[in-house]
Amino acid sequence: MIEHIKSKLLPFRVNDNVLLIIQFQTTRKGTGKIGFILQFVRKYVFDSIAVTIALILCNGQTDVDVQAAVRGGGVVGLRDRLPLDSVCFKYLLNFVIVSDIPEPTVKFCKENHVEVVSTDTIKKPDKFLPASEFLPGSQGLGQKIAAEFKNHPDYKAVIMENHGVVLCGEDLMDAYQRFETLEFCARTVINAKTLGEPTYLTDDQIEQHEKSLPTDYPHFMGVTYPSDERAIRSLIVKMVRRACDQGLMISSYGTVSVRWRGNDFLITPPGVPRWDIEPGNIVQVKNGMVEAGKIPSRSVALHQEIYQSHPEINSIIITQPPHLMGFCTSGVKFNVRTIPESWIFLKDTPIIPFGVQYEDNKKISDTLKSVPAVLLANDSVLITGDGLLQTFDRLEVAEFSAKSLIMAAPIGELKPINDKEVEDLRVAFHVK
Repeated sequence: MIEHIKSKLLPFRVNDNVLLIIQFQTTRKGTGKIGFILQFVRKYVFDSIAVTIALILCNGQTDVDVQAAVRGGGVVGLRDRLPLDSVCFKYLLNFVIVSDIPEPTVKFCKENHVEVVSTDTIKKPDKFLPASEFLPGSQGLGQKIAAEFKNHPDYKAVIMENHGVVLCGEDLMDAYQRFETLEFCARTVINAKTLGEPTYLTDDQIEQHEKSLPTDYPHFMGVTYPSDERAIRSLIVKMVRRACDQGLMISSYGTVSVRWRGNDFLITPPGVPRWDIEPGNIVQVKNGMVEAGKIPSRSVALHQEIYQSHPEINSIIITQPPHLMGFCTSGVKFNVRTIPESWIFLKDTPIIPFGVQYEDNKKISDTLKSVPAVLLANDSVLITGDGLLQTFDRLEVAEFSAKSLIMAAPIGELKPINDKEVEDLRVAFHVK
């Protein structure tokens, strides 16, 4: 296979690094040469700290995913596919090798008659690739990012000005959830800025939040799962995934509960990625006690209070959609008198000050006597309904209404439905 490959290495300097461009050309069909090239890259390049691999096709159709072929070898950044069925194909691989060309690569090139041009032989600066110390994919940039995490152990994210963001975590899932959270925070701030000014939590409020997290749940044994209970679990999972698809829930954010029998109910757990939630993750709450071996949402006491005080409420959703959170964090009134459907579904939606959810569940429950939804400042939106489908419909309408208000803000002020028109709607649609 080697004799059918003609290669030439041309270096370009990137500060103290060397960018090598290897051009392989063959006139035979088959995958052997591709496998050989990828093996060469894995063995001699990645071990020498290759940080960028780019693939450029010159001709032919694309059929086979090379990225999948080399994923296990640690090569990153392959952007195209190779035309394995073409009679003649040509492609380029370019990669960064730190410092000088490593000895194994030099030896390989000599044995296979590959011309190597050392950086020492290059005298004209106009042949070099210009680059800064923090070129994308460079070792310098990696060192800069690593230093930020090392110097600030509490950091979980680094934002690179005019570049991008880096998130870290215990594993890939943890890092991805942090990325989603960062993106959610950015959207919330932008939406709040469109409405007014965001209000940020103080250290004391954050401490209040941390201290309020319940840890001692009474548990019960002998859990049973009759068919109606299992049906509720499946329905919760279906709606949670639907909420994720529509951007109404992310990561482990978002709580759903459904009344089962009497004041007993089923509720989602904390810490489980919402897009991966399964029926077995759902927690049964019976007689004020929690299913043994499981942890319910931290808002379980609030759900319990609402179900006990409101026999007409059979489902609750607490979540943080980005447009509604613009109102939650700015303190601007969420006026749902935009179109008749919004008011019919939601009625006038109040905002409750931050901290009430930790100190007075009854106050929130009492507010729900006249409205189906409330905003919890700097926290979430709480929606109720006589069933999970109605609750979810109200959530969709609320987020759509919030999005409409934010998008329309640059045009001018809202011209809301007036009190007389609201009363007409109340009578016509039997709104209580």
